[in-house]
Amino acid sequence: MGMQKQKNIMTSKLPSSKNDQIETLCSMSPVIPVLTFETVEEALPVSEALLEGGITVLEITLRTPVALDVIKMLSEKLPEAKVGAGTITTPELYHSAEEAGACFMVSPGLTNELLEAGVTSDIPLLPGIQTISEMLLGLQYNYQRFKFFPASVSGGPQALKAYSGPFGDVKFCPTGGISLDNAQDYLKLSNVMCVGGSWLAPKNLIEEKNWAGIKQRAQETFIKLQQG
Repeated sequence: MGMQKQKNIMTSKLPSSKNDQIETLCSMSPVIPVLTFETVEEALPVSEALLEGGITVLEITLRTPVALDVIKMLSEKLPEAKVGAGTITTPELYHSAEEAGACFMVSPGLTNELLEAGVTSDIPLLPGIQTISEMLLGLQYNYQRFKFFPASVSGGPQALKAYSGPFGDVKFCPTGGISLDNAQDYLKLSNVMCVGGSWLAPKNLIEEKNWAGIKQRAQETFIKLQQG
């Protein structure tokens, strides 16, 4: 039974359309803000400020008890935003985020079970990889769009440039250690769709309720990175 189950998992294939869905989301903005909220109340003004600044794709990490409530609230109140769930580590979290209204999923790493969940769900998954071996596992399921994490300590732009040789059809959203100062080093690579970062809504601005400051950061980021 165990061998048969493993065989079934390994022959599952992701429809190419789901790779296309992820790439479409990533093409909407040069950066996807990685957001961790301590309260539901702070999530709406922060997200509205980011939207007003031109950032329409938001990743809400499942690192706090309120994260699923935040996703549900933002999905209802900000239909113009693409609200996704980050830090997806199990199929159970995947399904919980799906029920909360997330329109995409992001994982820090991958397992057979997570990849299978992404194949069977209607909501696309951007699985995280750090090594080529992990990427090869994803490719067996026909995933061709990956999060590269943690980017800065895993070889940075040089690693992704090297990956483009043997894996020309694979594209990435690098996250981890990325700031406005080094984002262009990644975005200039042909196999980078966008970057992920937490600098747009830092903790101090949220605590100060400086929504105008977050909006300004979003505007400056969007303009600078779009200009290249």
